[in-house]
Amino acid sequence: MRIVLLGPPGAGKGSLASLYRERLGAPHLSTGQIFREEIARNSPLGQRVKAYVTSGRLVPNNLVVEVMAKRLSGRGGSSRGFVLDGFPRTRAQAAGLDRVLRRHRQPLDGAVYLTSPTSLLVRRLSGRRVCARCGENYHVRTMRPKHLGRCDRCNGRLTTRKDDRLETIRKRLSIDRKAAAPLLAYYRQKGLLFPVNGAGHVETVYKRTLGLFRRQDWVN
Repeated sequence: MRIVLLGPPGAGKGSLASLYRERLGAPHLSTGQIFREEIARNSPLGQRVKAYVTSGRLVPNNLVVEVMAKRLSGRGGSSRGFVLDGFPRTRAQAAGLDRVLRRHRQPLDGAVYLTSPTSLLVRRLSGRRVCARCGENYHVRTMRPKHLGRCDRCNGRLTTRKDDRLETIRKRLSIDRKAAAPLLAYYRQKGLLFPVNGAGHVETVYKRTLGLFRRQDWVN
């Protein structure tokens, strides 16, 4: 199974990708986590990414594609399948991903687009917490950790992202809708866009997407 998970902030992409990793054995490749790892290793790619991140600039499309191409060729290789979360974000990145996958002769199966009403997204984002160490996601109402304020996986401290503060959420969602339109059109034109209702508990959404995967013969 080789898919990209698309959807607005708060759609549940990270939580679903974690379930796919645990239950389906599909490697979960998160752009943000990969950037953090490359920066922490002080790799040549990490140094280039850090120069943009620390100055508050967007990482250029070609550099994002280069980082992901390296990971797809390595331990998260496309031969084992993958679930991409947070990449691609633009039409140019999607085209770059297609070029990388053609080199591996492992074409993308589909782009799964999670849809949810704005009111639900606001509720989800305002309660979201993330591990400062490993990037695992939690929620104060629906995905609580076993120990308050601590990650179940690595015992790292749980924090609230700046972008998840209530005053910035609606603005983020409005910007995301406009920015996502060309990317969705790209995959729609290729016949690879699969909208899925993202409302409900993560287990409910997981079952919906699993049904899609089975209908498309992406998993057994």
